[in-house]
Amino acid sequence: MTHSIGKPDDGGARVAVWDLPTRLFHWLLVLTIVSAWASSEYAETLGDATLKWHRYNGYAILVLVCFRLIWGVVGSSTSRWSSFVRSPVAAVRYGIDLVSGKERKFLGHNPLGTYMVLALLGAVAAQAALGLVVTEHNDTTWGPLYNLVPESLQGKVRHWHTSALYWVIVPLAVAHVLANSLYGLVKRDPLIRAMVSGRKPASEYEDARAAEIAPQATARALGALLAAIALVLGGIKILGGTLFY
Repeated sequence: MTHSIGKPDDGGARVAVWDLPTRLFHWLLVLTIVSAWASSEYAETLGDATLKWHRYNGYAILVLVCFRLIWGVVGSSTSRWSSFVRSPVAAVRYGIDLVSGKERKFLGHNPLGTYMVLALLGAVAAQAALGLVVTEHNDTTWGPLYNLVPESLQGKVRHWHTSALYWVIVPLAVAHVLANSLYGLVKRDPLIRAMVSGRKPASEYEDARAAEIAPQATARALGALLAAIALVLGGIKILGGTLFY
């Protein structure tokens, strides 16, 4: 069902843009990334010598990313990959228009922002996946699938896993937040607020007038979440990993 323009709440009409499952995914991913860093950085303070909570955070991140992949197929219109993943050429054209000052408005992700989202998801998923196969320098902690990587490569895997946060994920996240903040301040496009409320001011958007919220969105989201949990935890078990130790 397509949401129509809502009643004015701050001096103007507002329309649906992000469904609740997409918003929950976004903020839970932020929370689990921060928690994953804290549970590793302060493991000794937490009395967690085996990095148990860090490992659980990694599982949660992989489940969330897997959920988002599924939700991009069965979710609401603005969350579907088919609605916002455009060609690199479209992203370049949007970037040129942005620099030249040409006004272009999108209800969901703009063509350039799409690739920022994809880069962040890819980086986070890759780091969490590396955590499944890494062993720590003291050999007292290890990922559930560490035996899939030869010992000769463990040093490189460990380096990639630990440096990805600081050299890839943090810079991407900072750029993402700055870009969204500038859109709000300069272009009056409240991207951050929309990811909280799920709504944006009505306007002549290029991609859609308003989001089409998936029917039975809650039930669909629960199904997608259960499927994601089964895929991540079941996949680890199938590959011979021990989930909880």
